[in-house]
Formats: sequence, structure tokens, C-alpha cells
Amino acid sequence: MRIRRSTQHAHNSRYIQVLPPRDQPCRTTKLTNYTSRIKAYGLERAAKASIPTTYHNLKSYKDKHPNALDTARQEYDAELAKIILEGQHPRPDLIVCAGWMHIVTPSFLSPIAAAGIKTINLHPALPGEFAGAHAIDRAWKAGKEEGLKRTGVMIHEVIAEVDAGDAIVTQEVELREGESLDALEERIHAVEHGLIVEGARRVLEGLGKK
Repeated sequence: MRIRRSTQHAHNSRYIQVLPPRDQPCRTTKLTNYTSRIKAYGLERAAKASIPTTYHNLKSYKDKHPNALDTARQEYDAELAKIILEGQHPRPDLIVCAGWMHIVTPSFLSPIAAAGIKTINLHPALPGEFAGAHAIDRAWKAGKEEGLKRTGVMIHEVIAEVDAGDAIVTQEVELREGESLDALEERIHAVEHGLIVEGARRVLEGLGKK
């Protein structure tokens, strides 16, 4: 399984729980961490768990194409797919995007899908709600200004449309009157830690049945 991250959220310690006990069969029993930020805190957890990390940063592609961000992203994504498919680590059964803030393009998704590898993403909102960045902030604001009573977290399949792939597992989170944004973020992150494990587990179990 591949983990892709570019933020500071602390999910790495949870991914280790996806691995089954040694006496239980599973197609995937190794983790590899990919990051676009060399200072992401998850790298420390990966190192402590002896999970190898590959650093692949977008900056050099932006420097190469300073006036064509789309071209830079497409080249970056194509090279990332190549690293995953042909690099030093075994080819994965599953790629998990958690805190991966780049919107992946077909340059990544097409070769990964052609190789039969599933890609899933963690998003702090329910299906069809608050797609894209700042989802928690937007839900909190909707609770204050529009009377929204709940938001949530989903694990979903990654497609070209942002946060629009089929949901694998979801969990609602109540919006509490008078609660601060920081408090809501803390509760949502706690849900994320458990749900990303459950989502990855479900996908891996499904692969094992094929």
C-alpha cells in the first residue's frame, strides 16, 4: 500500500493498523510513504515504523514551466505514477491519499488505473458536500450562518473530478452550536484517523476476495 501526503496531519500511525496479524492472509503487507513536502510530520512516524519514504516535489516542475502550471502538474503526476509503477519499491495494490493537497490529473490516474491499482482519498466532508479545499471551515461557517446541523468525513475512490469518486465509507459529525472552528477540526481529525483505516481495510479485503 502506498501513502501519499503533503500536509502535517498525523495519519501514519493509523495506517499501520491496516496490516493484518501475521497468521492472516492479505495481498498487501507492506507500506511505503510518498511525500511532496520533506518536512511533513508524518515522515517522522514513517521513519519510526521503518516505513520507507520517497520524496517527490512539485517545485522543480513549476520552475521548469513557470507560466504553465497545468503542464507542470501533468509532468509531475506522470513522473509520480512512473515512480510508483517502476520504482525501487514493490508495486502496490492500493494508494491512499491523506493530506495530499495536489489535485491529481489523468496523467497520474490513467496509468495507475491501467495497472489495476486502486487510489482512495480522505476528505473531511460527506459525499456531494464541500468538495475541495477548506471543507471543515466551510461546514463550520454553514453551521453558524445557515443552520447546518452536521458535516462528516468520507473515504472515496479518486477520479479526475475533485472529491467526487464513489464513497467507500462515511461518518457524520455533528455541528455543535457555539463550538469553535478549532474544536470542530479536532473532532473531525479524530474521526479521520479511524475512518481512513476502515476505508483502506475494506478496499484491501475486497482485493483479497478477487
